[in-house]
Amino acid sequence: MEKKLPKRHGFGLLTKINAMDKLLTTLDTALRTLFVTPQATQPCPTVAGQPTELSTTEKAQAGALMRVNHVGEVCAQALYTAQAFATQNESLRAHFTRASAEETDHLAWTAQRLDELGARPSLLNPLWYAGAFGLGLIAGRLGDKVSLGFVVETENQVEAHLQSHLTRLPANDHASRAIVAQMKDDEARHALEAREAGAIELPGLVKDLMRAAAKVMTTVAHRI
Repeated sequence: MEKKLPKRHGFGLLTKINAMDKLLTTLDTALRTLFVTPQATQPCPTVAGQPTELSTTEKAQAGALMRVNHVGEVCAQALYTAQAFATQNESLRAHFTRASAEETDHLAWTAQRLDELGARPSLLNPLWYAGAFGLGLIAGRLGDKVSLGFVVETENQVEAHLQSHLTRLPANDHASRAIVAQMKDDEARHALEAREAGAIELPGLVKDLMRAAAKVMTTVAHRI
């Protein structure tokens, strides 16, 4: 007669398998973000009938700004992946995973645009990813409402940042501007969805620290 495992033993084994699956998924996302050319599920935004013709100076300017935006998408992957890893709520994990998938489109679009401009990604992307993952993990460990609040504030700041880039990109860089405009709309929607999911308002000091950290990242990534 086949001997059945005690229920308690079976539950413990399933828990270990689930934990290992989460860990492997998290590592896979990190490796894909940093070392694999991202593939978008949605076509890259364009402006019909508006070809982009840039001077060498304009290409350098646009390339630096799009490198910063690419770093932002690397950080978005890290944040959502960490928050999905930290939460015990399966529904919320699915929410973070969906948002991460949408941010993958942004990652692919910005990577493609960098290549078109003859610009390179930030050399510090592994560092940006690690830092953002750590912040996302801390936010997740503080509870789901705090984690969602972190999403709201992050996306609000990113939306404002992208708006500033729409004023700084060369006026005739229609390709980059179309990408940034679509990203801006998507980030606003992510903030709204997180708020509707139960986000709490973060303290002003936390928001200021997040803003200061973002300033350091964008300043360095603009050059390196």
